[in-house]
Amino acid sequence: MNPLDMMKFSSLWSTFTANHPKFPKFIAAASRKGVLAEGSVIAMQITTPNGETLETNLKITASDLELVQQLKKMR
Repeated sequence: MNPLDMMKFSSLWSTFTANHPKFPKFIAAASRKGVLAEGSVIAMQITTPNGETLETNLKITASDLELVQQLKKMR
């Protein structure tokens, strides 16, 4: 990632965390408790403004954990 993209990402992430302060705290708590482990399942639900819901889940893999570690290093 080039430095300009990195700066833009950093700015966008700061805005995101300011708008949604519970999200990074939730991820940090999950990480501390060891629930972000290979084989864990993350379930997600999105509810649109008109009431439609979309749901999915994913099982965490070793490569997912590697991505999380790389993202932590970017801070």
